[in-house]
Amino acid sequence: MRSIICFILLIFSGQFGFAQQKDLTEVRRVPAIGIQIPDADEKELETGLQEFAKEVNQLKLKQDKFTVNLLPDVLIYYKAVDYALKYHEFFHLEEVASAKKLLQTGRQRAADLLEGKAPWTTQKGEVVRGYVSKIDGSVQPYGLSIPENDGLKEAKYNLSFWFHGRGEYLSEFNFIANGKGFFPAMPAMKNTIMLYPYGRYCNGFKFAGEVDAQEALAAVKKQYPINENGIFDRGFSMGGAAVWHFAVHFPDLWLAANPGAGFAETTKFLLLDKETIHPNWYEKKLLHLYDCTDYASNLSNLPIIAYNGDKDLQKQAADVMEKAMKQEGISLVRVVGPNTGHAYHPASAKIVDSLLETEAEKGKRPAPKELHFTTYTLKYNRMYWLNLDALKEHWEKARVDGTISNQTITLKTTNVLALSFESEVLSTVINLKKPIVIHIDGTTVTLKQPSKASVLSFYLENKNWVQGNPPSKLVKKHDLQGPIDDAFMSAFIVVKPTGKSKNELFDKWSKAELERFLILWRRQFRGDAIVKNDVDITAADLSSNLIVFGDEESNQVIAKIKNKLPIKWDPEKIQVGGNAYPSKDHALILICPNPLNTQKYVVLNSGFTFREESFLNNAKQIPMLPDWAIIDLNTPPGPIYPGKVSEAGFFGEDWKWKSKGSK
Repeated sequence: MRSIICFILLIFSGQFGFAQQKDLTEVRRVPAIGIQIPDADEKELETGLQEFAKEVNQLKLKQDKFTVNLLPDVLIYYKAVDYALKYHEFFHLEEVASAKKLLQTGRQRAADLLEGKAPWTTQKGEVVRGYVSKIDGSVQPYGLSIPENDGLKEAKYNLSFWFHGRGEYLSEFNFIANGKGFFPAMPAMKNTIMLYPYGRYCNGFKFAGEVDAQEALAAVKKQYPINENGIFDRGFSMGGAAVWHFAVHFPDLWLAANPGAGFAETTKFLLLDKETIHPNWYEKKLLHLYDCTDYASNLSNLPIIAYNGDKDLQKQAADVMEKAMKQEGISLVRVVGPNTGHAYHPASAKIVDSLLETEAEKGKRPAPKELHFTTYTLKYNRMYWLNLDALKEHWEKARVDGTISNQTITLKTTNVLALSFESEVLSTVINLKKPIVIHIDGTTVTLKQPSKASVLSFYLENKNWVQGNPPSKLVKKHDLQGPIDDAFMSAFIVVKPTGKSKNELFDKWSKAELERFLILWRRQFRGDAIVKNDVDITAADLSSNLIVFGDEESNQVIAKIKNKLPIKWDPEKIQVGGNAYPSKDHALILICPNPLNTQKYVVLNSGFTFREESFLNNAKQIPMLPDWAIIDLNTPPGPIYPGKVSEAGFFGEDWKWKSKGSK
């Protein structure tokens, strides 16, 4: 019998401040430990998995494109049952019968694929498929609803995302077996494939959950004919929050957006649960990553139909977004369910469907000749025909107000150092075969033959904008801008130390944090992180972000790069500007470009930075540390911080240390 370790779990409420560390036993475990299933059922499932594994191994020996491409559609079933059994994620006895059915379905798919068949690929109605993630090599499921022949006139389907709500029991097994969060009362959209991303569990479709949605979409496009101009952004509750997030950060992807309830920022939303947070200076800046109200200007060209019940507290999301959008001169269409709490009213669902159908008939709005783009980070750096390539300072508001009239582009910028144009999109709003005049903050550049220009990029030099790329040097740029959590949104390898630090307190802390990260990554992002010993890292591994634990004595990778890090650290002290911290009881956490490959990150002594306390509310699943931090190890790690944060901050745009107040 598999043993279950029981924890004393205390559920608490009331005041919460980021600065107040709690004991781990005060925090409810998410996901909870499941029930012990009957021994006979456990044995049957284990035997079935063993036979399934043999069939999977046979498939892995086949290297033909057909088998390789479709193998993830088989592996999702193995993983779903294996994880549920291995990690005690059966929560109700009736789930055992469902697990047996999933095992049967998975094995049937394996048998079909061994014969060169894949009948599920032409299946109508609901079907579950999978892909292998670039992040950690894990297989991830996604659900689809494929419409019957609705008299489709075009060769391609529209596609609608449906982001599911919060579900602490939503393991892969329950996601596949028990639906994808779509309301039965919702009318089916005509000639539209519904895509239900798993989002790697229950993280608000942020971080790796955000990437999951993108990877699922890419997988669907490979398998089905999708109209690129017919993609909808929809969801409810936690899924409604995801809709707002994807709308403000990727506004040009969608034909229309339909957020239902949910949340759109952190601090005001938490007041609904009577939770008050007191973020410090860098935590306030990091709230800008996912606070959608900060990005309201980006919605000027996107039809949005927001829904909530009139008695639903989560109408607060649409309330705050409506206010933020109004300040930008943008109106918000709202549908309100009468006498309804946190649910979709059937009549309101039909109204929403009708409004979305109207937008589908109109078609996706073309790229606008006027845009107002806001961001705080180069992670989200583009909209329609404009890219931002460098900022003066991250986490301060950057804005571009642009207009195109005849053959003239006029831009007014704030906190921008470099920008460029997407030629393909720009050509839809201006004739690139004729001369164009570009005004940027009073600087005028004339391009006589823009279609032949090798680059449509500009940068600020001595207060004037210059055509071309800025001088090549190490700077923050898209997907290489931090903070620490960004390293876990692309491929990464955890580098395990094989040595031992002479600083025993640090050595114990670092190894415990490594193990904690691996456990929490599996629980919260539903994958097994790739782990290699420091002595086994190869040149090929440098194409991934390296998540390195230890110090120069315990980890050979750190020993190689220590003299090229933006903060000096040796066995005696950590030197941060004018402050020195003894290494015997302090740890360095940081993210920066890897000196061994500056196109990828290296992270020292940290996993993703939100911890167990944040798992209780998706609005709190936000970055909790900036680019670097010094941790006092005399305070034990807890569910909010990895110890006492003695000092922390952001690196400059050149990835060098800077004081808090310096630009």
